[in-house]
Amino acid sequence: MYIALSVLIIIVSILLTLIVLIQNSKGGGLAANFAAGNQTFGVRQTADFLEKATWTLSIVMLVLCILATAFAPSHKAQDNAVIEKLEQNQSVEGQPQFPVAPQDMTNNE
Repeated sequence: MYIALSVLIIIVSILLTLIVLIQNSKGGGLAANFAAGNQTFGVRQTADFLEKATWTLSIVMLVLCILATAFAPSHKAQDNAVIEKLEQNQSVEGQPQFPVAPQDMTNNE
């Protein structure tokens, strides 16, 4: 489920990027190249559609990110296993048993 949500997030982010690039900004943007589309639908209808598409994709992105967080794989089971293994390795006195590094037997003085 997490992988499917991740793929959907990538697709929505690409679409959102394209919609934002097409919009007419103060400098003209890429929307200036689509003059034929503006003549067919009218300038205001195209701007309304692009604005609604931007808001819709933004909300979809937010929802998908929240869902991905909810379905993200957790490592709690592995963490608990490590803690249990450490507790089992403790000695009777309650002191942890750590492996001792071998001493250097050569006398380099």
